[in-house]
Amino acid sequence: MFKNFTQNPKNDIFAGITVSLAMIPEVVAFAFVAQIDPLVALSGAFIIGLITAIFGGRPGLISGAAGAVAVIFVHLISEGHAKGMLFDTPVENMGYFYLLAAVILMGIIQIAAGVFKLGRFVRLIPHPVMMGFVNGLAIVIFLAQVRMFSHKQLEIGADGLKKYIDIPMQGVELYTMLGLVGLTMAIIWLLPKVTSKIPAALTAILVTTGIVVFFNLDVSTVGSYIVEGGGEGLKGEFPTPNLELWQHLPYNLDTLKFILPYAFLAASVGLIESLMTMNLVDELTETRGNGNRECVAQGAGNIVSGLFGGTGGCGMIGQTVININAGGRGRLSGIMMALTLLTFILFTAQYIEQVPIAALVGVMFMMVIETFAWSSFRIIRKIPVADAAVLIIVSAVTVIFDLAIAVFIGVILSALVFAWKNATMIRARKRMQPDGTKTYEIWGPLFFGSIQNFNEKFDVKNDPEKVEIDFVESRVSDHSALEAITNLVNKYEAEGKSIKLKHLSEDCKTLLYKANPKFKDVVIEDIDDPRYYLAADPEKFTKPLSEYNL
Repeated sequence: MFKNFTQNPKNDIFAGITVSLAMIPEVVAFAFVAQIDPLVALSGAFIIGLITAIFGGRPGLISGAAGAVAVIFVHLISEGHAKGMLFDTPVENMGYFYLLAAVILMGIIQIAAGVFKLGRFVRLIPHPVMMGFVNGLAIVIFLAQVRMFSHKQLEIGADGLKKYIDIPMQGVELYTMLGLVGLTMAIIWLLPKVTSKIPAALTAILVTTGIVVFFNLDVSTVGSYIVEGGGEGLKGEFPTPNLELWQHLPYNLDTLKFILPYAFLAASVGLIESLMTMNLVDELTETRGNGNRECVAQGAGNIVSGLFGGTGGCGMIGQTVININAGGRGRLSGIMMALTLLTFILFTAQYIEQVPIAALVGVMFMMVIETFAWSSFRIIRKIPVADAAVLIIVSAVTVIFDLAIAVFIGVILSALVFAWKNATMIRARKRMQPDGTKTYEIWGPLFFGSIQNFNEKFDVKNDPEKVEIDFVESRVSDHSALEAITNLVNKYEAEGKSIKLKHLSEDCKTLLYKANPKFKDVVIEDIDDPRYYLAADPEKFTKPLSEYNL
């Protein structure tokens, strides 16, 4: 459990504190999007962050209440409020109670994904998709910080729902904000050139906050940001189970049918973002995390968060990159982030509320600069056109729609490109043996994409009476390939011709025999060919390699 707890306590502690400060605006923004109390989101961030830091599969990965999950729950909450008003005894804020149930179900689904080892499939994500994901997410985070250069104003729509609109900053306020952001970025950039013993991001936040407080500058702060969103401040209580939260929830099939689609989508998006973030940390630290363990930890964090009245979340790439860049490598950094966040909520709310938003925006801007894969501009003309297209499409879809959709599209496009390329690789070398047998030596993978090209290689009507198909340089990959072989054998036999197959893989032969016992007369088993056994089963050699005619 405590493997990789910490190798550098100082770096992990300071990195955790820095990340906790950068966590607050995004978590509060999460609450605004989901239309819930900011303290609910902050409690969820503490619980999920702590559990995943201790039990997760990737030391250094930071988890919390993330916007990608918030967007999914917006409709659930609004629909839940409406359903609550239709009860025999109307229940206010019913959407919140449905949210908690959905968060718990989301966690159960994520644990199931880990138990069934679905986390391994993150390895199938191609590098162009990863680069597109990083670039797109960097742009999304940048745009989110640009929105900080405005004030939130609450409006009540015709349907009675709350809606926040942004009023851009102007004049002195805007210039002051830009100046403080620039100062923060300058400190983060210059300080490491002077000394590496002082955490640059944390120092920048403290210096900028000190200037704002000392000169009593009228700028947007964490406290004013929360109040603008309808919150009452950062001060809260220690999260505890509240049985009263569950008294209003109807425990029936209708509730399950209502929350299940949202829970499944949130679980999927949460795991994709967490596992993609884990992959990024693997690349940055040149180590390897455990995807299945991370799935279970994310699920456990969401279940406990829901039981304690907190909201759901997942891995947060922005805060994770800040943590890694600040030297956070061990589990201690994530634990420190969670404990510091709790300390802010319980004891030091009045101080944290004075931190200017400009300081946190500056930290995030520097993170964007360091996260964006600038090398993609250099290599875009050097990599295959299909990979370049995938990279650009994934970046664009991440910005325009959603991370999960972008990853799915990227993987599907990459798989189609891969299938198409391999479909054209199938080859057949034809030669006549002294006894008049025509041999087809098959080269390349035989699967659903290459079947058409495979079938075009044979001339069933004009071939001689004896035909042999050699698969020594091919691999039969799927059921479509087995069907193609079966149909081909049937065509030759319908013409009254003898056909033999050799060098088929063991699993392919097993499936053919199971499909039709007649293949035992078609497949040649007794083959003394080291080329085949080297790939299939080295134990089948019956004599020294020097005695084979290679």
